Amino acid sequence: MEGLLTRCRALPAWATCSPQLSGYVPHRFHHRAPGRGKRLMLSRMFQPQNLREDQVLSLEGRSGELTCKSQRLMLQVGLIHPASSGCYHLLPYTVRAMEKLVRVIDQEMQAIGGQKVNMPSLSPAELWRATSRWDSMGKELLKLRDRHGKEYCLGPTHEEAITALIASQQTLSYKQLPLLLYQVTRKFRDEPRPRFGLLRGREFYMKDMYTFDSSPEAARQTYSLVCDAYSSLFDRLGLQCVKVQADVGSIGGTMSHEFQLPVDVGEDRLAVCPSCGFSANMETLDLSQTNCPACQGPLTKTKGIEVGHTFYLGTKYSSIFSAQFTNVHGKPSLAEMGCYGLGVTRILAAVIEALATEDCIRWPSLLAPYQVCLISPKKGSKEEAAAELTGHLYDHITEAVPQLRGEVLLDDRTHLTIGNRLKDANKFGYPFVIIAGKRALDDPAHFEVWCQNTGKVVFLTREGVLELLSQVQVV
Repeated sequence: MEGLLTRCRALPAWATCSPQLSGYVPHRFHHRAPGRGKRLMLSRMFQPQNLREDQVLSLEGRSGELTCKSQRLMLQVGLIHPASSGCYHLLPYTVRAMEKLVRVIDQEMQAIGGQKVNMPSLSPAELWRATSRWDSMGKELLKLRDRHGKEYCLGPTHEEAITALIASQQTLSYKQLPLLLYQVTRKFRDEPRPRFGLLRGREFYMKDMYTFDSSPEAARQTYSLVCDAYSSLFDRLGLQCVKVQADVGSIGGTMSHEFQLPVDVGEDRLAVCPSCGFSANMETLDLSQTNCPACQGPLTKTKGIEVGHTFYLGTKYSSIFSAQFTNVHGKPSLAEMGCYGLGVTRILAAVIEALATEDCIRWPSLLAPYQVCLISPKKGSKEEAAAELTGHLYDHITEAVPQLRGEVLLDDRTHLTIGNRLKDANKFGYPFVIIAGKRALDDPAHFEVWCQNTGKVVFLTREGVLELLSQVQVV
């Protein structure tokens, strides 16, 4: 230990470290954190890049598996790495984007009264046998036994678990309703043919909310409230999602809607009426139907990716587990339930499908892993004298624009040309790429600013850069 401490004290001052180790004063081992003199360097990021197509194909084993844009791009720039069939390592950029998405979800769910919980992934078999889903879910349900022979499944969803939890509360009153409980956790489904990267895998992240109301009328109001929150979420992300009539499937209930993102790679077939706004998954319609059931107008057919799903369950689960509350008359009543899912990792992939070009990722501003990438001059180039200005600009941004602390990367790979690094930055999809090129040597210095989501390129002074970036919103 003493030898380790000796080596630690000998490290140079730039070897700063993670906030988790902030209690250790002498030196901290991590890339530089935000703030003056503590810069996030691109060369220190763990981001395995596979920018040549043949390298990407070797990762997956067969070129035929790379069947969609999001899968190909996420592999190329090192957002994901295959672990096994249908399972992926989520690498640092993806984790940052996902954490931001979860923060937006938290804001929307808590704005309508949602309370966050966390339930075990292991769900006892007896709960699923009580609802008959242990058998009806078929092979998609991943089952296992512990050393004592007790059976479990790895939960693809948690209706049984949450209803059993509510049933265990003997003193629940109508005054506590509606109750909206949600979680964001890993889910598991033994897909027979995983494909499309994060769009259809065996292991994924999902936000699942479960609601408990005192009456069918109140439950329908809560249903509408959650659907409106979903619409607000997708609006904030800039996604043109469509709410469609859907089948209740294995979850059950009496009413269901999907939130679909129309893209060509989508596996769901949708029917939309341009006249009255009717929309439905084709599963709910007669396949020969060509006219809208609401107005008899012609239906337009398209494809979509399901990114959200809502169900009105009624008492399907509460009656099985006796999930009751004391009503206004002091009598026990069954809770009216709803359940509501959002595919968290699926949304990340769907965003790329919808917004990216064939070669470059594009993020909604709120989800971009990093908002700004600064590119300094190549070592030995005529512009190398502006390298120090790049570092100063980094410090000015993180000090003058507080919301961007931790959101700015400095591409310090100065052995590469500015052009090569700009090409990489385009692929990663940073909303703003700022280059210290020839005009950085002007008086005053002007920086080349690429606004990736608008396609505009402008030359701005330091003050102009700060004014532009001050408008950026970060969750």
